[in-house]
Amino acid sequence: MSKPNEDYLLSSVKNALRILRSFSLEEPEKKVTELASSLGLSKSTVSRLLQTLASEGFVTKDPTTQKYRLGLTILHLNTIVTSHLEINREAQPILQQLVRDIQETAHIAVLDGMDVVYINRVECQRPVQALSHIGRRNPLHCTSSGKVLLSYQEYAKTESYIEQGLARYTPNTITDPNAFRNALKTIRQQGYAISIEELREGVASIAAPIRDYTGKVVYALSVIGPVHRMNPYNPSIIAKVKRAANEISEKLGYWKT
Repeated sequence: MSKPNEDYLLSSVKNALRILRSFSLEEPEKKVTELASSLGLSKSTVSRLLQTLASEGFVTKDPTTQKYRLGLTILHLNTIVTSHLEINREAQPILQQLVRDIQETAHIAVLDGMDVVYINRVECQRPVQALSHIGRRNPLHCTSSGKVLLSYQEYAKTESYIEQGLARYTPNTITDPNAFRNALKTIRQQGYAISIEELREGVASIAAPIRDYTGKVVYALSVIGPVHRMNPYNPSIIAKVKRAANEISEKLGYWKT
């Protein structure tokens, strides 16, 4: 008696997987109408499935273009996926050395929509629990990684983020749009970002940009620790984080001219 319902559920799962598989390097973003046409499904079916996938982080929707793209939840499915990413493979020994030098936890992060997402993490011997984990999403404006990544985006992307409002998380969070714009300008000039108790009290971090072979900033390298243990304004720490980020950039094919 339950066979028809089972067939419907299996069909929905199959169609959801077909949607995920339809994205490619050549077409990383698609609208509902494009997906419906290419897969031979109704727009209502595709829209419903996309909403379900989005609720679980498998896809994300750009509010400006109304296009969908794959979400980073896919990276959570298997640690083997992340372990074979080029950035993680190339960065791992450099991160490990940085952690030994600074004695705090290091991360690699990417920009995903309006969030920063951590895709690699090397713990120090004295890790502070619950500060970060692979796959964690944080706001851009109050994290050093987020500020680094946002500072190198196109003007329209930066303004779109600012216009949605800079939420306050602690007394140190920058919420004034003009002050935040000036902070991003400074980050571009100096090549690193610092966050001290802007997202969470008692936590400090410093981040530097990682570039791909084209020179585009695609990742951020950050070091995070408790404020009583780490001073991100320390010139030695700044130099080590920037140097490590540059080394990873070179591993990805970037050569500064």
